[in-house]
Amino acid sequence: MKILVINCGSSSLKYQLIDMENESVMAKGLCERIGIEGSKLTHKANGKEMVIEQAMPAHTDAIKLVMQALVDPEYGVIKDTKEISAVGHRVLHGGKVYSDSIVVDEDVKRVIRECFDLGPLHNPANLMGIEACEAAMPGTPNVAVWDTGFGMKMPEKAYLYAIPYEYYDKYSIRRYGFHGTSHLFVSGEVLKFAELDPEKGKVIVCHLGNGASISASIGGKCVDTSMGLTPLEGLIMGTRSGDVDPAVIQFICNKEGKDVNEVLNILNKKSGILGMSDGISSDFRDVGKAAEEGNHHAQVALDAFIYRVAKYIGAYTAAMNGVDAIAFTAGVGENDIESRKKICEYLGYLGVEIDDEANNCRGKVQMISTPNSKVKVMIYPTNEELAIARETQRLTK
Repeated sequence: MKILVINCGSSSLKYQLIDMENESVMAKGLCERIGIEGSKLTHKANGKEMVIEQAMPAHTDAIKLVMQALVDPEYGVIKDTKEISAVGHRVLHGGKVYSDSIVVDEDVKRVIRECFDLGPLHNPANLMGIEACEAAMPGTPNVAVWDTGFGMKMPEKAYLYAIPYEYYDKYSIRRYGFHGTSHLFVSGEVLKFAELDPEKGKVIVCHLGNGASISASIGGKCVDTSMGLTPLEGLIMGTRSGDVDPAVIQFICNKEGKDVNEVLNILNKKSGILGMSDGISSDFRDVGKAAEEGNHHAQVALDAFIYRVAKYIGAYTAAMNGVDAIAFTAGVGENDIESRKKICEYLGYLGVEIDDEANNCRGKVQMISTPNSKVKVMIYPTNEELAIARETQRLTK
C-alpha cells in the first residue's frame, strides 16, 4: 500500500507519500501561502527537489498541484494517482464524539465542522484538506486521525475540570490533550525499544518543542496529558504560558483595559519563554545563547521551563504509581543536550542516572540512561506522519 499523509494548516499543506511495505518515505513536500499571493510548492523525492511557484487560491488547487508533482516524469514517484491506496489526515479535534481514527464519511465531516469552535485555526483547514482530496481522488478512502485521540482515553478523574458539570454537558468542556499522534507513536515505540510489558509498561513521553506537552501512559493507553481544552494548558512553551491562575486574566483585563480575547491572545502568542525572557525570542536556541551571555531573564525562562517539565514528570510518576521509561522527543527533546540533562537532574529520587556520553547526541533513537538507572531514559524521535499512515493502513487494507 502507498499512503498519502496530509497535514493542512490554514494557509499551508504538508504531505508525505509512504510505501507501507517498508514504511519508507517516497516523497514529501510543502505547499505554502495557500490563498495568499506568492504561493509555492516545494517537492522532494529521490534526492531531488522541485519548486513550483504558482497561484493556489484554495486547498483544492494545492492538492491538484501535489498530484501533479507525485506523477511528474522527472520528480514524481508514481505513474498514476490510482496507485495511492488511501489518504490519512491529521485532524485536530473530534470533540466528545470521535477519538479513534475513522474512515471519513458525511457524519465525520459534520463532527469536524461542529468542532470548529474547539479548533478554530485547525479544524476548518483539516476539513478543507479532506474535501480537496475527495474532489481530486474520488473513490479513494480518506481517514481522519485525531490529534486529541490519545488524550481522549484519559479517565474521568483526569479529564474533567472542577467546574459546574453542566458546562461539560452543554459545551464539551474537558481536557482533551494534543500532540496525540506524537504521543501515540512514541509511547508505542518505547514499549518495544525499552523491552517493557506491552500491557503494563509505564511510559512518560516529553514532547518538547515550541509547542510542548507531556503524557503518561500504561501499556500505550493514556493516563494523563498536560494540555487541556486547548493547547494553552500545561508546560511553558515558546509563546504559550502553560498553567496559569485563571484570575490572572481578569487581573490584566482590569489593569490594562483589555478584554478576555486580547489577554488570551497574549497568553497564547506573547508569553512562554518569549514573555519570560522579556521579548528575546520564542526560540529556545536564541534564549539559550542569551543565557550563556549572562542575560538573567533568559536564564530564568529556561530554568522555569526545565522546572515545569520535571514537576510534571514527578506528578505523572505518582499518577501511575511508578514509571519504567521516560522518552524525550520533538525539537527541543531530541536536540537539546543540556535541557535533557538538567531535567533528569531533578529525578535522582527515582533512581535516574544519565550517561553523559550517550546523552551527547541529537535526533536519533538512543538510550541515554546508564545500565544502573532504575528508570530507562531515552531519546526517541517522533514520526507523526508514520503514525497517521499506520492508522490509515489499519482501517483501509
